[in-house]
Amino acid sequence: MGGRRTHRDGAHQEIVAKGYRGHYQRVKMAIAPLRRGLPIHTPRERPPSPRQVARWITTAPSRRGLYVTETLRRLLEHCPELDQTHDLVRQFAALLDSHDATMLTHWLEQLAASRLPALASPANAIREDQPAVVQGITTPFNSGVNEGRITDLKLQKRITAGRAGVPLLRHRVILMALLRRRYP
Repeated sequence: MGGRRTHRDGAHQEIVAKGYRGHYQRVKMAIAPLRRGLPIHTPRERPPSPRQVARWITTAPSRRGLYVTETLRRLLEHCPELDQTHDLVRQFAALLDSHDATMLTHWLEQLAASRLPALASPANAIREDQPAVVQGITTPFNSGVNEGRITDLKLQKRITAGRAGVPLLRHRVILMALLRRRYP
């Protein structure tokens, strides 16, 4: 039974010896056109999802890998709206990094002039809460610790399926805080 495939999976065995970890079936499908005398098409790259592209745009350029940098560059070349979005997001990131909100009004004007529908809602939200956004950009303080405690509380409530009373929840949240200090 095992000797039946020896003449067919020679290619598979050969590339496995060179470090390939893929399945035999994948190799068989890849070389099937060659057996029929057809040309092999260059494999097409799967397009990134919108969520992936959003993550790439919001990631600082210095933290992007080579593949992401190159793929994003090609995407931005082919889509002017995405390139404009990338520029606006990077400008906002620069505001956050510098803790300087003096350019926020100018940035909001650029956002309005861009007429990008995906950024209209965040622009309106920032404009409505502009004093709070300015405060968030300029102050070195953040609410990360409080948000962490709230997340802990919600997690404990979910774990107990809402059946725990306030004393038990309080006890479990205090234990979690102690564990966080002990094992950061």
